[in-house]
Amino acid sequence: MLKFFAITFSLFAMLSLARADDLPSLDRSAIQQTITGQLEAFKADDGALAYSFAAPIVTKIFPTVDVFMAMVKRGYQAVYTNSKYRFGPIITDTLGRPAQHVTITAADGKRYEAVYAMEKQADGSWKIAGVQMVEIPGLDA
Repeated sequence: MLKFFAITFSLFAMLSLARADDLPSLDRSAIQQTITGQLEAFKADDGALAYSFAAPIVTKIFPTVDVFMAMVKRGYQAVYTNSKYRFGPIITDTLGRPAQHVTITAADGKRYEAVYAMEKQADGSWKIAGVQMVEIPGLDA
C-alpha cells in the first residue's frame, strides 16, 4: 500500500504542476549545474561546497555547514551517497519556482525521484531552496 501511495503521489505531483517550458536554456543549464555541483560535493564529502549551493531560506534553517550536513546525512542519505543521477523535466512548483526532476541512484542501488525547488538569486545565480524525494519501488539498479 505504501508503494502505491508513493507512486500515486509522485504521478499526481508531476501531473498537477506545469512544465516550465518558458525557462530560458541558460537558466536550465545553470539550474542543472547547481544541482550537479551539490551532488558531486556530497559525493566528495565536501560539506562547505555542498552548503554553498543552498538558498538563503535553507541556510536560515540550517545555519552552519555541520548542521546542514547532519540533516542531509540523516534525511537525504540517497542524495548524499548518490552513485549516479539523471535529469528529467523542469516544472513550475506551486510557489511558481522552477523545480528540476532528478532520478537519483543511491549507493545501495535504490532509485529515487527527487524534485529540486530552485530559487534565482539577485546576482542571477541559482540556489537550491528544497528537495522532495520519493523512492521508486522496484527499480533498483
